[in-house]
Amino acid sequence: MAKNTSHYTGKDIQVLEGLEAVRKRPGMYIGSTGPIGLHHLVYEVVDNSVDEALGGFCTAIEVVIAPDGSVAVTDNGRGIPVDKHPKMKKPTLEVVMTILHAGGKFGGEGYKVSGGLHGVGVSVVNALSTRVEVETKRDGSIWKQSYERGKPTGPVTAIGKSKATGTKVTFWPDPEIFETTHFDYDTLLTHLRETAFLNKNLKITLRDERELEPRTAEFKYADGIKDFVKYLNRNRETVNSKIIYLNGEDKGASVEVALQWNQSYSDSTLAFANNINTTEGGTHLEGFKNALTRTINDYARRQNILKEKDENLSGDDIREGLCAILSVKLTDPQFEGQTKTKLGNTFMRGLVQNIITQGLAEFLEENPRPARAIVNKAAQASKARAAARKAREATRRKGLLESSALPGKLADCSIADAALSEIYLVEGDSAGGSAKQARDRSFQAILPLRGKILNVERAGLTRALSSEEIQAMITAMGTGVGEDYDITKARYHKCIIMTDADVDGAHIRILILTFFYRFMREAIEQGYVYIAQPPLYKLAVGRKSDYAYSDAELQALMADLPENAKYNIQRYKGLGEMNPEQLWETTMDPATRTLLQVTIPDAMAAEDAVSELMGGDVEPRKDFIQTHAKDVRFLDI
Repeated sequence: MAKNTSHYTGKDIQVLEGLEAVRKRPGMYIGSTGPIGLHHLVYEVVDNSVDEALGGFCTAIEVVIAPDGSVAVTDNGRGIPVDKHPKMKKPTLEVVMTILHAGGKFGGEGYKVSGGLHGVGVSVVNALSTRVEVETKRDGSIWKQSYERGKPTGPVTAIGKSKATGTKVTFWPDPEIFETTHFDYDTLLTHLRETAFLNKNLKITLRDERELEPRTAEFKYADGIKDFVKYLNRNRETVNSKIIYLNGEDKGASVEVALQWNQSYSDSTLAFANNINTTEGGTHLEGFKNALTRTINDYARRQNILKEKDENLSGDDIREGLCAILSVKLTDPQFEGQTKTKLGNTFMRGLVQNIITQGLAEFLEENPRPARAIVNKAAQASKARAAARKAREATRRKGLLESSALPGKLADCSIADAALSEIYLVEGDSAGGSAKQARDRSFQAILPLRGKILNVERAGLTRALSSEEIQAMITAMGTGVGEDYDITKARYHKCIIMTDADVDGAHIRILILTFFYRFMREAIEQGYVYIAQPPLYKLAVGRKSDYAYSDAELQALMADLPENAKYNIQRYKGLGEMNPEQLWETTMDPATRTLLQVTIPDAMAAEDAVSELMGGDVEPRKDFIQTHAKDVRFLDI
């Protein structure tokens, strides 16, 4: 019998009051309930303190991770007001903590410039925590209020006297909301270091008290984004030893940029608006690129480095080896794009373009030696790009880069819908043979790769195109590479790297990831790149077998065994040790497999890791190994 829908009345409408909506749909407010969303809670609280710093009221922020899993963020700003809010008729502190979009950044005179990607503020942190305690020092007193899952447990109360000002927010994330409530020290460290770089002279301290010997890091940069560039280029050979710094402001908006070229083949330009990493670019980045290309070409023409018959240097040529930080601050930023990280304010394009054009032209004229070195670097990049173009054309003529001439060793899938297709990049012919037998050939393609591919971080695109294995990957993906890259032509929307669980497998995996990061980054950004997770152990008891993907899983399986049970443990080092049925069941069957999606949550950390671990300088790798040796879980000798 059909349900009668005619009695649809007001009582059928659910109204979520206060912060209930946040708890009901947390992903709408913080992006996810995984580790990214968990750490976003800290960033939201820190952003409020940074807003105080941007207004000139705060000079120090401290973040402490306590042994009980809580995080406390303390600043020496003005303190959250406690007087009665004129509209809400309750203490302003309570309004800020319990009402969405209540704060100094929504109109009024609270903040002229404020950060925070979504502006959801500390009330969302309150809603998604089991407990929150806020202390605010102002007007000679210390005031406190506590909350449980967003609701006050009592009134705002004076608990002492103080001549100082500032705010301390302590929160315990809710395990009912989050997949994990464990904060990662390195993740917070990277974000807070970046925040300190972007806010000159702001002291930020991170302290982790969960271990017997607490870890502490302190950041304060007198030169701001110049120090940022210096940090990113610390392990690279630079072209211009003096960092170029340009700044200016107009109509309440400010622009600053720091530039320094190095001898690498990559463009490491990071753009920020109100401290938000605008990973999708926007008007400020467009203005920067236009001004950079035009100004350097004009200089090269005036100095006769580029002759009349020579073509202009392209933007890609000029930005090869560039490490640049562009930071703009404005009163009403308009964000757009898929993840709201693209700046849309049109006037910023012209403002950035004018400041860069004028400032860079002056620098080049006044510093002829580094200016010539920069132009020569771009000219070399242009020649290399032309050589790479010829190499691509030559391989096309041979049919090697055309989709109609797929690599001979590729076992393609039968369906043509890229959104439903996936390709496994498999280490070695042996594992490739097992994977070909194990796969579902309707939607799974297999491309075996022989040995370790070329390290493109040191080789560049021209040499990379001479590598048979890299050519096979480019051809199989169908997107082209470099200037020709077009993600809409991708033949598969899942590219799965499947290597052995040993040192060589890890090395091959990072070489493939480096290739994607440098020459097919959009594939990572669009979520097309994954890492397969084959099991590490097989636990056999009689005819029954279970697989474990970590030491902890193995220990849990063994704990469930009856006493005196006879068992056998096999440690898988190579994919070839599994027969096709096992490989399908554990690693390739969409119903049972585990895949790790490769993301770039922090552009600075990714750029730093690739250049540090895959670049030509040995010392950074040595330091990295010494620092992280204690974290090694498996070492095959």
